[in-house]
Amino acid sequence: MHRLALFDLDGTLADRQSALSDAVTGLCRAHALAPTVERWLRTELVDRANAADFARLREVFGLNTPAAQLWQEYVDLMAAAVTCRPEVLEGLARLRAAAWTIGIITNGAGDIQRAKLVGTGLASLVDGVAVSGDLEIRKPDLRLFELAASRCGVSLADGGWMIGDNPGGDIGGGHQAGLRTIWLRGRPWPDRLPAAHHVVDDVTDAITILLNETE
Repeated sequence: MHRLALFDLDGTLADRQSALSDAVTGLCRAHALAPTVERWLRTELVDRANAADFARLREVFGLNTPAAQLWQEYVDLMAAAVTCRPEVLEGLARLRAAAWTIGIITNGAGDIQRAKLVGTGLASLVDGVAVSGDLEIRKPDLRLFELAASRCGVSLADGGWMIGDNPGGDIGGGHQAGLRTIWLRGRPWPDRLPAAHHVVDDVTDAITILLNETE
């Protein structure tokens, strides 16, 4: 029997917000950028980032550094700054040892998301990854869930779980994909959205639920 667990990345397995703060600070220091630039970056990149954001940055503030260089520096800084707690990595290793198939399904640009996976050590613990930037579609689009399952070598038809912090993208998308869901509480819950199967405060709690799953 296939046991599939699809995880969100940012805000679920990895701490994006503290990494974002460190990366923006590092980038601005490296280029001696003004505080107004730093505030702009923190606002514009709060939810996600891609190369186009740095083209706009260069245009808005008349910077001389090429946008592609700024983007690559930001990607490298994020990869170095983003973290996944040891107990989360250990939990995923336990899932794999218990014959679970583990996938990551994440919204974002492909290069930065994959750099985060390598930087955190997550890349060696998952069977497949689907990044929205690869297809220009975003969760909760069913096609991204299908791609994640396919890259894990399984089918959504066999069932599984989706674990994430975003009510609409992760839990709503998981429901549409026919998966059971675990929500990491924090964001406001939309009135119209069906409840998650489980609600937890930390992804390690979600991993414990999966390890105890015997159906």
